[in-house]
Amino acid sequence: MIILAHRGFWRTPDEKNTLAAFERAFAKGYGVELDVRDCDGELRISHDPARTSCPRFSDVLDLYRQHGMPGRLAINIKADGLAPQIAALTQEPSLRKAVFVFDMSVPDMISYVKHGIPTFTRHSELEPDPVLFADCEGVWVDSFANPWADERRMLEFRAMGKAAAMVSPELHGKPHREAWRVWRKALQTAAGHSSPIMICTDLPSDAESFFADGDFHD
Repeated sequence: MIILAHRGFWRTPDEKNTLAAFERAFAKGYGVELDVRDCDGELRISHDPARTSCPRFSDVLDLYRQHGMPGRLAINIKADGLAPQIAALTQEPSLRKAVFVFDMSVPDMISYVKHGIPTFTRHSELEPDPVLFADCEGVWVDSFANPWADERRMLEFRAMGKAAAMVSPELHGKPHREAWRVWRKALQTAAGHSSPIMICTDLPSDAESFFADGDFHD
């Protein structure tokens, strides 16, 4: 299970999407999920409308390189029309293999695919048929009404050669422990597939321990 630290490895909520949280995650060997918008012609890291005080996306990429590009860099696209800038900033081959984009509008997704940027489509109970599935590297597997994302679809996507990034329930304010147990059991029954499985979580250290040894330490 590849760990994606949701908005970095933060200790208090005000650290989300900060350089300190990203550097902490990279130093631990985790990938991260982050939110990218444009502000005054630059790409900035912000979940909500960006200000010039928000971290530059280019500075996060520099940190990522400095730490050896651990895990994956999951770029949550929060505005349309950013594909040319994302493509320019991630054009080096090693970086292009490490990043992927997701959550953009469907028309905007076409631009990322045309630019050759690894792209994840979406699946949830509200999005049963992932759009542009054949053109995407993987699937962002989410859940809204259900307690957690469907492990059966995770395995189906993996068997079809697609990576899967599972959204951990705590991101939606739901309990996560049973979901983790179900996902780990499913992965154990499907050993041998090469397509990666990731978990996007607010609890990267806990997830690392659990998926390494299979239990919680209360």
